[in-house]
Amino acid sequence: MAQLQDETARTDLLNRLKRAEGQLRGIQRMVETGESCMDIASQMAAVRKALDSAYVRMTVCFMQQEMQQRFGIEGEKATELDTMLDDVQTLLGKVR
Repeated sequence: MAQLQDETARTDLLNRLKRAEGQLRGIQRMVETGESCMDIASQMAAVRKALDSAYVRMTVCFMQQEMQQRFGIEGEKATELDTMLDDVQTLLGKVR
């Protein structure tokens, strides 16, 4: 399986994961201090959404990278591909 080669995409993905990690630590503190189950559940839902979003972003970046490399897409066609994949990402974001 290929790796994300675009440094900007990798940085974006890492930032998303670090944000989710911080949310998870917050949930752990909530459990330790005895916060209400409803509040904890709400935060868990937020973390799940953040991880889903990171997964979609990673998948779209992978698709973009692989299509550009395998099919030699560059220039105007690369811009068209970027636009199309942005639309795919938006559509996948609505599934969650």
